[in-house]
Amino acid sequence: MGARIPHPSDDYARQPPDQTLAELGSDRAHGLGEAEAAARLARFGHNEIAEREEPVWHRVLRRFWGPIPWMIEAAAVLSALARKWEDLAIIGVLLGVNAGLDFLQEHRALDALRALRRGMARSVLALRAGRWRRLPARELVPGDIVRLRIGDIVPADCQLVEGEYLLLDQSMLTGESLPVSKKAGEVVYAHTVVKQGEMLAVVVNTGAATRFQSVVSLVAEAGLHERSHFQRMVIQIGNFLILLTLALVSVVVLVALFRHEPPLEILRFALVLTVASIPVALPAVLSVTMAVGAMNLARRRAIVSRLVAIEELAGVDVFCCDKTGTLTRNEMRVVEPVALDGHDEREVFLLAALASRQENQDPIELAIFHHIDEHLPDLDWRAWRQRRFTPFDPVRKRTEAVAEGAGGRLVAVKGAPQVLMELARLDEEQARTLGELVEQLAARGYRTLAVGRAAQEGAPSSWWA
Repeated sequence: MGARIPHPSDDYARQPPDQTLAELGSDRAHGLGEAEAAARLARFGHNEIAEREEPVWHRVLRRFWGPIPWMIEAAAVLSALARKWEDLAIIGVLLGVNAGLDFLQEHRALDALRALRRGMARSVLALRAGRWRRLPARELVPGDIVRLRIGDIVPADCQLVEGEYLLLDQSMLTGESLPVSKKAGEVVYAHTVVKQGEMLAVVVNTGAATRFQSVVSLVAEAGLHERSHFQRMVIQIGNFLILLTLALVSVVVLVALFRHEPPLEILRFALVLTVASIPVALPAVLSVTMAVGAMNLARRRAIVSRLVAIEELAGVDVFCCDKTGTLTRNEMRVVEPVALDGHDEREVFLLAALASRQENQDPIELAIFHHIDEHLPDLDWRAWRQRRFTPFDPVRKRTEAVAEGAGGRLVAVKGAPQVLMELARLDEEQARTLGELVEQLAARGYRTLAVGRAAQEGAPSSWWA
């Protein structure tokens, strides 16, 4: 059965997965047949965003276009007319050095980016003709059934069909560093990363029809139409020098004509003045300086695709970043641990570690283990053994673990403060006091995580901090 033309990805979140499968002519038990998948691949194209690479000849000629290059090229022409071959050679070398350095740096950066893309070629587990197969992500089509699990990069815009939940890192699209929870019926977007969970999903849009395409389009449009502050300043300098040179030459010519100087002498003097007014070494000096900066950044594993970006970054006066850390290291850290009366920080982090799993690479749990390694290296949490572990889910809003150690057997709980307050069965006064503490921390931009323990499974928490 042929598929209907896919809708915008967000529209699928408003309908149940079975309706989506029916519209796309797919089956959750068998997926698409090989013939149907091939037909859809021919119809919708590969699951990739086409890149329009600038031709090499255009990238070379672009270095000779602009106010400053025009002035240098004019100086070269005037030097040739005046038969000043030494000047012509020097100007030609400077013009070539400027264009060559800029082109070489951009070419190296583009080669590095291509190598990164080749190294990041992805595959996905898809259901085709009733069999699970690992396919290149670029061969997915609308209607394919895929399996998403921890560590996977979502290959296309999909609607979740079956499973408990997924925790997704959507920072590439939204800038939010904390993962978001998704359940059956919701839509997940291409290039987001699965942090926890495993679910089946149906592909609803691929390639240029995905939400990620809008991000790419905005970036491409900005690069096409926007000039950096550095470029604008160089253009202003070039325009000023052109106007100044024309004004000086005009004055010299008028004075010489008034004094009845020979026309050939007037022309030669005007040529000398024009060549002297053009800063032929300026672009070469700028390119060499920024190329050195690009080399220093490369040693720090930063790829500079455009030299002008270095000067633009160096000219930043105010740097704004959000509290999530997306613009910094995209890592969470424990800032201000609070232990309630009768307990200390060691107890808090012992329970937090027992209610976590380091191998899950959860950003919140990684912050806990990092704090222990940095501030409590002698905390022997590894001496305890987890006998049962219940991961976080968006319904219960907590993580639980049954652990055994030298101190006996206990249940460690970690989750939202409101949930643990309810589990601990606090009285009204205690609940109000702790609620005010959570609000005070939130007002300072902190995310609050509560930990607690119970002597046995099913019992209320004896304390929490």
